[in-house]
Amino acid sequence: MSAHPAIAADRVAVVTGGASGIGFAVAERLGHAGMRVVLADLPGEALEQACERLAAVGIVCRAKATDVGDPAAVAALADAAQAVGEVSLLMNNAGREGGGGILADRAIWTGTLDTNLMGPLHGIQSFLPAMLEADWPCTIVNTGSKQGITLPPGDATYNVSKAALKALTESLAHDLLKTNGRLSAHLLIPGFTFTGFSTRRGIAKRPTGAWSADQVAEFMLESMARGDFYILCPDNDVPRATDEKRIAWAAEDIIRNRPALSRWHPDHAEGFDAFMRAP
Repeated sequence: MSAHPAIAADRVAVVTGGASGIGFAVAERLGHAGMRVVLADLPGEALEQACERLAAVGIVCRAKATDVGDPAAVAALADAAQAVGEVSLLMNNAGREGGGGILADRAIWTGTLDTNLMGPLHGIQSFLPAMLEADWPCTIVNTGSKQGITLPPGDATYNVSKAALKALTESLAHDLLKTNGRLSAHLLIPGFTFTGFSTRRGIAKRPTGAWSADQVAEFMLESMARGDFYILCPDNDVPRATDEKRIAWAAEDIIRNRPALSRWHPDHAEGFDAFMRAP
């Protein structure tokens, strides 16, 4: 399958959260496709070592320490990337776990929203003007989450940040219609993936149900080549058909005037189970 037109030799790809996990896996594939890669992540050895790994296999790579929650830092990232060459791909992939409910303290809410929502917005606002002025194909990919669509109880801060990011990315894609296809936006929606989040939870070995970051990267690039906006990834436990039914049930809460998050509401447990079992 041919690649998305923004993936072109000697053009520049910028990947935030690129030191590990999905970000690194995508950056590696883009580098092997001939792109120059700018890896952005929090300062530290992980970022430098990731760039060294790419350089060791012949990929042109520059590391740029960046806190995506800081608009000035993201603006500096854009300047650094443009110094490397013609930027055609931005992947706003940096993210953090939430870890709190409605009554979580302000620091958790602010930190989660700063990274998961404002980080991508800072990226869009820093890179999009130059992309609009360019005369080559460009694309912006935002890494979302299924939790931002179905909103499972337990981590309101994370769910809210990813739900807002979905809305932001949809709005961006619609605004880019005026570019007649030269610029595109895509929402990556990973399934259960073994990443740095997993290891921080004490999971040292990839569970059988989880995809690897490499699988997600491959699926993402194939989906982009087809022109997909919603890149809904399966995993080894949850096929696409199951995701589609869960998403459909959640959307119909409004239409059917069910309680919020009725999938987890005791009065609707039997109805949901029957819905999922139905062909």
